[in-house]
Amino acid sequence: MAASEQTACILVVDGDPDVLTGLTAERVHRYGSDYDFFGALNARSGLGILERLGAARRPVALVIAGLGLPDMTGPEFLSHVRGLHPLAKRSLLVDILDFRCSEALHRAVTLGQADSWLTKPWAPHEQSVYAQVGDLLEEWGEDSGRQKIMAVHVVGEWGAPSSREFRDVLERSAVPYRFIAADSPEGHEQLRLAGCGADRLAVLVLSDGRVLVQPTKTEFVAAFGLPLEPTARQYDVAVVGGGPAGLSAAITAASEGLRTVVIEREVFGGQAATSSRIRNYPGFPRGVSGRRLALGAREQALLFGVEGVYSEATGLRLQGRDLAVLMRGGRPAVASAVVIATGISYRRLGVPAAESLMGAGVFYGSALTEAPALQGEDVVVVGAGNSAGQAACHLSRFARQVTLVARGESLGKTMSDYLVGELRTIENVTLRLRTEVVDAAGTGRLERVTLATDESGARSTVPAAALFVLIGGDPQTNWLAGVLERDADGYIRTG
Repeated sequence: MAASEQTACILVVDGDPDVLTGLTAERVHRYGSDYDFFGALNARSGLGILERLGAARRPVALVIAGLGLPDMTGPEFLSHVRGLHPLAKRSLLVDILDFRCSEALHRAVTLGQADSWLTKPWAPHEQSVYAQVGDLLEEWGEDSGRQKIMAVHVVGEWGAPSSREFRDVLERSAVPYRFIAADSPEGHEQLRLAGCGADRLAVLVLSDGRVLVQPTKTEFVAAFGLPLEPTARQYDVAVVGGGPAGLSAAITAASEGLRTVVIEREVFGGQAATSSRIRNYPGFPRGVSGRRLALGAREQALLFGVEGVYSEATGLRLQGRDLAVLMRGGRPAVASAVVIATGISYRRLGVPAAESLMGAGVFYGSALTEAPALQGEDVVVVGAGNSAGQAACHLSRFARQVTLVARGESLGKTMSDYLVGELRTIENVTLRLRTEVVDAAGTGRLERVTLATDESGARSTVPAAALFVLIGGDPQTNWLAGVLERDADGYIRTG
């Protein structure tokens, strides 16, 4: 049996034999047909099991550890787990009545040593416990590509711009997909069935049998049934921008009975969908992946009757007592009120050599789709905000070494404190402050990056298979030029 097809494993480590036996029995009762279970009474035995599973190429989906183990703290043990099985979800087991554990739990979750926590004692077959474990296992399935149902198969070349664009859209849209290399035996068979050659990539095979050969992004979106222009002649509210802010406004409007449309030109869920883990969003104490947050908001909007339109707003004008949002290639959306939530586009690095390697190792924005292909490689992340910090944390699970480059003297002014703390605990992440990227080079794709410090001007070259640039952005308001008042940076003046 291939490693990717082997039954995944769940490990429980706790110093109390009764807790260990009871928790393992509960998990086996619910998930025994899908996972193999292992138990250990101390951290050393647990690490030994994980090492043997790794040597056998057995996937580990979840590790549950007591907060205080006989030979090591639970958070310390889970930190070692990350190095052995980077994709495994990690959960602490804490006593619901022991309020002294709250500080240790908070620190462990904040520093990224644990993804979640479970409380004890629990009632036999308690559904809330199953739900928490189920969520972790589902996230692991998404991260590891082991979903049982795939909505799309993408046949192409991993680094090609077309393949990368579709993978990015599918990833951010939380659509389960599988990538198939065109030069693999399976890729050859898929291309044969599609009736085309490797010169017509990318090819997308949908679960209902439809095949899209070199589709445009518009054709791809239309295949999922998303309207490309408004279907109604009049709306109460038109929201331009389908990120968290736009979707939140749309849900609020629609929940009050207002006919609402959201216009989005890229991905519903916005840039939040590129974050591997968001821990400071209200209502998600255990954190939530940006992908899941975006999917939940999108589904909630649909359930309230919000209409989603995939298009680009090009202008705004008065139409009687209403407002008309003009759109590229389609009729306008006319509404009594317009909410503008268009967000920003990533700011460019301004290094010509790096621009020439766009898509060949140099990426603006998300590290989600590229991370699995960087196993054992050196990568560089540029930026000092939360997006850069989250990208560095996520990449550290795959890459050999991650270098985070920032021009400022510290990260504390621009990055959430919990992220700064987490970055400082990850062994394979190096912070380079007061530093910037000044050059990039490689034959056909990125191989190295040149860094310069602002103090001495000294330059150093570091190996890099990938460079992720997240240095802020510029407001997407050019379509409103001459219509609404904007400041010198392009932001709409309000109030």
